[in-house]
Amino acid sequence: MELSEIIPHIEVLIFASEKPLTSLDIVELINNSFGFLEERISLDQVETAVEGIREKYAAEFYPFEVRESGGGWQFLTKKDYHKTIAQLNGDKFLKRLSNAALETLAIIGYKQPITKGEIEAIRGVNSDYSIQKLLEKELILISGRNEQLPGKPLVYATSKTFMDYFGINSAADLPKIKEVLAEQIVEGTIIRPEDFTDNQIADAMAALPTDEEIIDGDVSDLTVNEEGELIITELNESSDSEVASTDESTDATEDDSENLSNDVEDENNPQ
Repeated sequence: MELSEIIPHIEVLIFASEKPLTSLDIVELINNSFGFLEERISLDQVETAVEGIREKYAAEFYPFEVRESGGGWQFLTKKDYHKTIAQLNGDKFLKRLSNAALETLAIIGYKQPITKGEIEAIRGVNSDYSIQKLLEKELILISGRNEQLPGKPLVYATSKTFMDYFGINSAADLPKIKEVLAEQIVEGTIIRPEDFTDNQIADAMAALPTDEEIIDGDVSDLTVNEEGELIITELNESSDSEVASTDESTDATEDDSENLSNDVEDENNPQ
């Protein structure tokens, strides 16, 4: 069967279905419809035909489109006509979830499968009412029990209605946390001495000796006086003064020795 013959049947199936249809569902339905034919259509043929249908209704001429949402293909109105459709459906269409319900739903969406206790540990408040409302709206479902925890508590997960409600095909299509919070991340501030209005700190930092000077022994002491000024005592100055005083004491010792030898000679050679 040619694709041109298959496409109208796929369109009518998607349009008439009360739930999203997967490509496998469409293959089965069409093959059952044309069971008398020897040549059965394949999954590749259906996927190619669906792609052609998507391109067709993506044109601006059509107010609706074919999208994969809620786990399958369905006709959805384009977002440009949201306000117009809202007038038709009234307040029912405009109903929104409370902040508490949205918080609970977001936690379940990103952490599923998850227990009520784990949800409350993250939110910090009791979540019985929010979970009950989400169950009533069929946005979440009970997917089982956690066999590892005491009491084997119920485990919650998002439903196909949740995916359809938010226009996604699976929980993996949810935006990443890093993408959501990217604009809210505040980078650390780098503080540099020259950024201070008081130049005294910058001058003091600039006056600090380098590692080479410290290793070479050119600096012996660093002190700060009462006015906050940095005092650097250089080892060379103290060394020179020490050498000078040592030379003076040596000269004095030599003079004393010379005088003593002269006195001894005078005693041995009296006039």
